[in-house]
Amino acid sequence: MTEALVDEAMKKSGLVWIALPDGSRPRPAWHLWHGGAAYVLTGGSGEQPLPGLPEAERVTVITRSKDKGGRLVSWRAAVEEVPSGGPEWDEVAPLLFKARLNAVPQPDEAVEEGDSYSPVPRWARESYLMKLTPTGLYPETPGEYEPYSAVRPVPNPAVNATRKPLMWGGKRRKADL
Repeated sequence: MTEALVDEAMKKSGLVWIALPDGSRPRPAWHLWHGGAAYVLTGGSGEQPLPGLPEAERVTVITRSKDKGGRLVSWRAAVEEVPSGGPEWDEVAPLLFKARLNAVPQPDEAVEEGDSYSPVPRWARESYLMKLTPTGLYPETPGEYEPYSAVRPVPNPAVNATRKPLMWGGKRRKADL
C-alpha cells in the first residue's frame, strides 16, 4: 500500500523536499517522476542548488499532499547519477525540460530569434541529473510522523530583534481598498 501511495503522491507533486545525509535542513527540489523513480537536476548556472546530492548514496525524500500541502509520506531513496549522452539521459532529459516551468536562457547562452530554447545541452555540460529510486524504507507514513527538523527557524540576519519604534501623534489612516 505504501508503494502505491508514494507512486501516486510523486505523480501529483512537482515539488519534494530532500533531506541529505549531512543532517542539514531538507531542501525543496522540483523533480520528474518517471518509471518508478524521481529525477532531480542540480548544479550548473541557474539550476536548483542541492549541495551534497551528487555525492550521496542515500537520501530521504519528503512528499507533500497535493490536497492539503502538508507532509504526506517520506521514503528513503538510493541515489545514482544519470550520465549525459546515455540512453536513460536521452529519454529523461526532454521530459524533464517539458516539466520545467521556468527555463530561460542564461546570459552566456545565445538563442537566435525564432528558435525555441532548450537548456538540455547546457544541462549535459554543467549539471547533474540524479535518479532517486525508492528502497522500500518509509520513515514516515500517514499518521506516523517523526518530530520534524524542518520546523526549526533558520538563522537569518534580516530578522529584527528589536521592538517596533513608538510613534507619537500619528494618525491612523484607513486601509487602501
